[in-house]
Amino acid sequence: MKPDATQVKAFLLDLQQRICEGLEQLDGEAKFVADSWEREEGGGGTSRVLTKGKVFEQAGVNFSHVTGAAMPASATAHRPELAGRSFEAMGVSLVIHPNNPYVPTTHANVRFFIAEKEGADPVWWFGGGFDLTPYYPFEEDVVAWHQSAKALCEPFGEDVYPKYKKWCDEYFFLPHRNETRGVGGLFFDDLNEPGFENSFAFMQAVGEGFLKAYAPIVEKRKETAYGERERDFQLYRRGRYVEFNLVYDRGTLFGLQTGGRTESILMSMPPLVRWQYAYTPEAGSPEAKLYSDFLKPREWLEA
Repeated sequence: MKPDATQVKAFLLDLQQRICEGLEQLDGEAKFVADSWEREEGGGGTSRVLTKGKVFEQAGVNFSHVTGAAMPASATAHRPELAGRSFEAMGVSLVIHPNNPYVPTTHANVRFFIAEKEGADPVWWFGGGFDLTPYYPFEEDVVAWHQSAKALCEPFGEDVYPKYKKWCDEYFFLPHRNETRGVGGLFFDDLNEPGFENSFAFMQAVGEGFLKAYAPIVEKRKETAYGERERDFQLYRRGRYVEFNLVYDRGTLFGLQTGGRTESILMSMPPLVRWQYAYTPEAGSPEAKLYSDFLKPREWLEA
């Protein structure tokens, strides 16, 4: 089946709207502000950002649809055969930074690429996923998160969740810290083997499954009391988010290398963050438990 980019774009725009509505409902006070932009080389998008909410310190939900005459280096590094092709890329990407350190930060994105050149068949694929970055994790929340991820994968095959869960653990890893960014979730890329219809259906399932997995955790933890100690640790750990996004994240690199809108690309950055030289958590503390029990790949759904 020939890829239908128009159908994908319609879904993505609707997904952005529904996620923003769901997050506004969770927050209960703040509203998203929309900021549309155009890209000189082709395309554009709409960034929606919520700030200083009751629950969310900052949440950004970005839609972009860009075109170009040549694939950037970030996209051809693992697909060198695509060098020199024109491209069309679209997606929804979001990052949520809550106020309460007991509510995890989270990220999700779903995207579609198509690369073409004269005299050759188009090369296309879907990618995306979602992951969870807690500061003071609850094992029951992490298990529920992964149960949601597994449930949305099951209609597409028994091997899908284990494969994309492992890929997420490997992708959201900071080698210079020797730790995962958080407790994982799903990550997939270069998806086209099942054909357009099935690949698109899986991407839709991931996009629609995100808020179903995240909202119950927010509801459960948003009223948890916290103090200066927890807030300081949250700001310190947010530094890991910045490190990953600026050094390793493919989406950030793709956006910058294609001349995307910098404000939209970097809306994933936390509004406040701190670094501390040679920080080591106190032995036996809740902070130490994050490192010892959660920041390494683990099979959360094993009995």
